[in-house]
Amino acid sequence: MTIHQTDSEPLQEQLSSIPVVQKRGRLKIYFGYAAGVGKTSAMLKDAHEMKSNGIDVVAGYIEPHARPETAALLEGIEALPVLNITYKDVLLKEFDLDGALRRKPELILVDELAHTNAEGCRHIKRYQDVEELLRAGIDVYTTINVQHIESLNDVVASITGITVRERIPDSVFDSADQIEVVDIEPEELIERLNKGKVYREEQAQRALTNFFTKEKLIALREIALRRTADQVNRIAAHNCDPFKSSDAYFSEHILVCLSSAPSNAKVIRTAARMADAFHGTFTALFVETPETAELETKNLTRLREHLRLAEQLGAQIATVYGEDVPGQIAEYAKVSRVSKIVIGRSNHTKKWLTKRNFVDRLSALAPNIDIYIIPDTQPSFHFRLPRYISKDTKFSLADFFKTIGILIVCTMIGLWFNSLGFSEANIITVYILGVLLNSIITKGRIYSAVASVLSVLVFNFAFVEPHFSFQAFGTGYPVTFLVMFTAGLITSTLTKRVKEQARQAVQKAYRTEVLLETNRKLQQAKDQSEILSETAQQMIKLLDRTVIFYSIQENTLSEPMVFLKEGSEVPQQTYCGADERAVAEWAYKNNKRAGATTNTLSAAKCLYLAVRSKNVVFAVAGVVMDREAPLEAFEKSLMIAMLGECGLALEKEWLNETQKEISIQMQQEQLRANLLRAISHDLRTPLTSISGNAAILRGNSHVLSEEKKQGLYTDIFDDSMWLINLVENLLSITRIDNGTLNLNMQPELLDEVIAEALLHVNRRSVEHTIETNLKEEFLMAKMDSRLIIQIIINILDNAIKYTQQGSRITISAKRNGSVVRVEIADNGPGIPDAAKEKLFDMFYTAENISADSRRGLGLGLPLCKSIINAHGGSIYVKDNIPQGTIFGFTLQAEEVHIHE
Repeated sequence: MTIHQTDSEPLQEQLSSIPVVQKRGRLKIYFGYAAGVGKTSAMLKDAHEMKSNGIDVVAGYIEPHARPETAALLEGIEALPVLNITYKDVLLKEFDLDGALRRKPELILVDELAHTNAEGCRHIKRYQDVEELLRAGIDVYTTINVQHIESLNDVVASITGITVRERIPDSVFDSADQIEVVDIEPEELIERLNKGKVYREEQAQRALTNFFTKEKLIALREIALRRTADQVNRIAAHNCDPFKSSDAYFSEHILVCLSSAPSNAKVIRTAARMADAFHGTFTALFVETPETAELETKNLTRLREHLRLAEQLGAQIATVYGEDVPGQIAEYAKVSRVSKIVIGRSNHTKKWLTKRNFVDRLSALAPNIDIYIIPDTQPSFHFRLPRYISKDTKFSLADFFKTIGILIVCTMIGLWFNSLGFSEANIITVYILGVLLNSIITKGRIYSAVASVLSVLVFNFAFVEPHFSFQAFGTGYPVTFLVMFTAGLITSTLTKRVKEQARQAVQKAYRTEVLLETNRKLQQAKDQSEILSETAQQMIKLLDRTVIFYSIQENTLSEPMVFLKEGSEVPQQTYCGADERAVAEWAYKNNKRAGATTNTLSAAKCLYLAVRSKNVVFAVAGVVMDREAPLEAFEKSLMIAMLGECGLALEKEWLNETQKEISIQMQQEQLRANLLRAISHDLRTPLTSISGNAAILRGNSHVLSEEKKQGLYTDIFDDSMWLINLVENLLSITRIDNGTLNLNMQPELLDEVIAEALLHVNRRSVEHTIETNLKEEFLMAKMDSRLIIQIIINILDNAIKYTQQGSRITISAKRNGSVVRVEIADNGPGIPDAAKEKLFDMFYTAENISADSRRGLGLGLPLCKSIINAHGGSIYVKDNIPQGTIFGFTLQAEEVHIHE
């Protein structure tokens, strides 16, 4: 991809430096009705004022008009270096967009908004450069004349007799934050022209003769003021309460009909002005007929230009299929509730075969819709009938033999009828039936035409006297031959037409089914990768082209996901180069399409589109256009709809992930709040007890008996151990939640682990009966013994705390298949069923009060569950029959190998 720049940076490095900016810059347009009214001077004067107010102002590009006044105003303002581009041995000076983005001033001046850039610039038009500056958060001052606005181009051309080639879409003008009309009297402008303040002398004289006449300037001035007034009304309407004005603004629906006629551009502009004046919806309809595929290259190119023009002027493109053009337009208008139809009226000669023209038929089919007819000012021409035989028809040997075979079969049937004494009318019917059958099983009208001609010749040769000659004695035979040929030709034509309509209906149904299937599959997709994959496969079905997707990860493009179309022999790397990625990066950062068939970086091999929802870009889709024909309007509409569905699915997935993160954060906040609340409430009692007992011992130890002292020491020890166990549980839970807990898994004997745990249980265990019951002498399991000991201690401490004195606590373990099941049972009061479901939840205590009147924090059992889950086991609680509770957990069993 060749991109001429002032430096030697690769395209990827140049485009990667473009920032993603949420705040959009402001656009101010200095609007005039002709050159020389003072737009550039007014812009420079305002720039000086902004600079005096401390604004960073830079002159990006000022048109060198060789006017001393303009040059004087430019002094004192920093000017960016121009971009020098050599085109056909001519050095051209252009606006350096990349230099402006690197400099990034607060305000930049860019003259001549409608200018067409030289070949090799990133964008084809300068207004696209300005749009990129605005998206980068830079304010722009620019200039334009009334003749450069797209919808007014034909009006201005009718006044001046000059068609201006450099134009901007109305949407660019309408999106300006401020429009300043630079206006002077036409007489003053003519005087400035005579004094050489606008053009040089020779150029000024030509302008005075052609463009700068008083009458023309007055008309242009009126159009400019009216266009500005419309813009002011639009801004006022936009700022008012939308609920009060919605009915008035959207009650009108303007429909313009598209064609390849040279005058259709004028019709589109007229319809756009009407939609703007009525504040209505604007739709452009194209009726695709069988003859559309046979359009000449020139007409096909013009049709695509008209489609692009309608899009630029804000029209929604729609396509329907059928041969009855007025009927299709009328039907679409009724279904879409169109209020006004705008069509062009060509001035070609009306044929004598036509009973009613296009407008009459449309009026009859849509009598309740206003129809506006725009006259054609192009030179008169004669309508050429469509080709009966397409220029793209290729000879097929198979179809040729089918035609000859059908003709032979018909002749044999005719000879048989003739031997049976049937009339010639029956034989003629057989040949017409053969032509009809031929049109069904062959491709191309040429074979039907050949079959019609050969049928007449064979009928004359074999069945008309004199036999076996091409002469005919009967005077009526020439008419018979003509009727036979015409009937065969009409029959075959109608059959081919039905086949074409069936093909179009199937194609449209298939495309619609693909779109509906896309919606269904995207709803079932589970994650971003699956969403992009399903969308790509559906796009390949629709377009039969290779598709590329770049997902957005941390505000940058991920590695490309390439989905090759079936039968593609081009390697993936062809479409994944640095330059192609740079174009995709530009599409992401600017939230606009770029690449092939667009006006931005059009030398790319792919068309790149932002997959977005509510102006948030979630991915970039690339459609390979290299050596491929441009997309049809209907295909493009379906593709955009498909990407819209993809954007919604990606947004839904993003919202789900965000919601999950928020939910986790809320849970963490709730956990922190519960922990702080529990610590502040439940730790106060043991701390107060420790400090109180310590104060008593410190101040009254000489009067206390030894028994009293031992009792206070015991209380301090119990409270301290309770706090130590609590802190150990908190630290363990923290390590498990953070994923920093490292398990030291080793085969261990269960009796040794249980014995070690019994050495560290609550000292009140002497008040209960604790038994150990192991089914096997050498029962071994794989575990981190330190953590399993902590689990046994926690469960035993709970049994000691919440059961009455003298209760029986039994520890049992047995092997059950590949696991070892450890259970700790007591004969205490038991646990209600409602509490069992929440027993392993964090901070759940079920309002249980221990024998020492101290309530726990609800951390021990959740810690046990986390440790057992980390071991790959399970933990449970159940009733002990007839009374009490059983806590159990499972561990992975290990084989015991005894060597004697």
